[in-house]
Amino acid sequence: MADMRERPLSPHLQIYRPQITSVLSIGHRATGIVLSLGAALLVLWLTAAAAGPDWFDIAQRCAGSWPGYALLFVFSVCLVYHLLNGVRHLFWDAGLGFELETVSRTGWAVVAGTVLLTAAIWLLGLAVAEGP
Repeated sequence: MADMRERPLSPHLQIYRPQITSVLSIGHRATGIVLSLGAALLVLWLTAAAAGPDWFDIAQRCAGSWPGYALLFVFSVCLVYHLLNGVRHLFWDAGLGFELETVSRTGWAVVAGTVLLTAAIWLLGLAVAEGP
């Protein structure tokens, strides 16, 4: 058996330079976890709606508070990001978009699309919530 000191070491995180693909891959996994937790909160909200008006009122007050809005905002960012990056992965599954320039360009497009679509969703949602 070879001596362990002769084996090359993997680059440490302090040495390794993050690339757009690695950062977006980690982000995709993290947003998947957040979306799972958000789905559990959605089930609680639906359960409150089914339990009657008193429970639904409590759920609505929680969702309408500033921490509730913060959670909804984080959930919506994660949802949009995960969707856009998932579409990018579908193209990869079809064998498209593996050129280095394309990988970088589509990665930054996912980031920009996440910012723009989330802003559009929230601006439209807040405008509708305020009414005419």
